[in-house]
Amino acid sequence: MRIIIKIIISLLLFLCLADMPYGYYQFVRFASCIAFVYFAYQANEKEEKTTSIIYIVLAILFQPFLKISLGRELWNFVDVIVGIGLLVSISRNFKHK
Repeated sequence: MRIIIKIIISLLLFLCLADMPYGYYQFVRFASCIAFVYFAYQANEKEEKTTSIIYIVLAILFQPFLKISLGRELWNFVDVIVGIGLLVSISRNFKHK
């Protein structure tokens, strides 16, 4: 289930590079925040403190309640880096299994 969520969030983040309506970006922030909180909880359960902290920071960055204004170009950069990071974390999970 985690893999599917990571792929979906990655795709949503990559679609942020396109010219989308503002409501789409709000949805992505909300969905990303929920996913990152879920990932942080799971990492904490596995006692992966560093991974848990990374996901908490991402949840705070993407939270939809207090907008963090970074500008379009910087948000695009963040979206791509986080999307790639999620995909890399999937491949790392396959290597460990």
